[in-house]
Amino acid sequence: MFSLFDSIVYLTTQIIQVLIFMAGCYYFGISVFGWIKRKEDPISNYEPVKKFALVIAAHNEELVIAHIIDSLQKQNYPKELYDIFVVADNCTDNTAQIASAHGAIVYNRVNQKEKGKGFALEWMFGKLYEMENKYDAISIFDADNLVSSNFLMEMNKQLCKGHKVVQGYIDSKNPFDSWITCSYSIAFWLANRIFQLPRYYLGLSCGLCGTGFCVEMEVLKQIGWGATCLTEDLEFTMKLALNDMKVAWAHNAVVYDEKPLTLKQSWNQRKRWMQGHADCASRFLGALFRKAIKEQDLIAFDCALYLFQPIRFIFIGLITVMLWIQLAYPTSPFFSLKYIFPVEVWNIFVFLQFFYGPLVIIAEKKFSSKIILGFLLYPFYCLTWVPITIEGFLSKNNKEWDHTSHTREITINDLEEA
Repeated sequence: MFSLFDSIVYLTTQIIQVLIFMAGCYYFGISVFGWIKRKEDPISNYEPVKKFALVIAAHNEELVIAHIIDSLQKQNYPKELYDIFVVADNCTDNTAQIASAHGAIVYNRVNQKEKGKGFALEWMFGKLYEMENKYDAISIFDADNLVSSNFLMEMNKQLCKGHKVVQGYIDSKNPFDSWITCSYSIAFWLANRIFQLPRYYLGLSCGLCGTGFCVEMEVLKQIGWGATCLTEDLEFTMKLALNDMKVAWAHNAVVYDEKPLTLKQSWNQRKRWMQGHADCASRFLGALFRKAIKEQDLIAFDCALYLFQPIRFIFIGLITVMLWIQLAYPTSPFFSLKYIFPVEVWNIFVFLQFFYGPLVIIAEKKFSSKIILGFLLYPFYCLTWVPITIEGFLSKNNKEWDHTSHTREITINDLEEA
């Protein structure tokens, strides 16, 4: 009986380790292309010609709504070529009044059945379609964002180059408020440089981040928004891939996002992300793999692998913990299990991942003395993804939106010269 069990575990761990290793090599191979930044055409070569509708979906955001609007008012872009819209979605505070006072065009939405950002955006897009004032593209922001002054110029450049959907650089406006905000910031800085940028260079699809992106109006009319799950950005990214479209990248179009302060807030937010991720995987994974195989479509294949990424991360976390237990306690139950890769190989693999990160942060010019402490705690943040992912996948049918509250005010002037 034990021999049969041991054989099953041995075969299973073999398969898991090979899949993890292959996927790791794939992601590492792509990340290398983000190390050397290519010389981009200056934005001065592109006249500001695209007209933008800037849309902010807000639910009880009276503490921060003024700052995002003020940063958008300071864009280095002709005022007649963009308008700021705020969807006050089921608000019970002064969000609408404050937004209007700061120059935004406010639309109040009340719908207790269809709650969440995705529904609010779809409702607002319908309003924009009906307007006589026509826009070339729609840019989406969260209420707690701050936007760099050159954002629209960078988006205008990418649209003029022929791109239809463009994601901007997501930075952090509070990276050192807590170890959680620091870990979030590190994760986003790494993603920007070794996930998003190399995919842009290689002609793959970058990932939408829920904020700081723009979509041509004609694309929305052609394929529809329809992204109303808990991760509407991921849903729309996969929908684009299935319609032979991709997301481009604007590395210099910076949007500062507020990160959760506490582990509890972070846990709830990331669980929501994983609920949406699981939902998207159940609906799009098969279609993307079929498209990748039938049409030899590398974009669809890359998107499908991304949907599978949380499962890979669970396996990495669990096997790493088992190997550490085996190393610390040779008489543990894990000692009897055989692995394709020895403990030393897995430890080197994990070590290189944490060594690789600081080098990327240095390349991104984000390194500081505080980051050193952040990287010491970053492995614990990464390990929390394992139970969060499991919990999120198990509760993927729960569509309740958990709103992240804000506790402080930061302006664009606090972060950069506008």
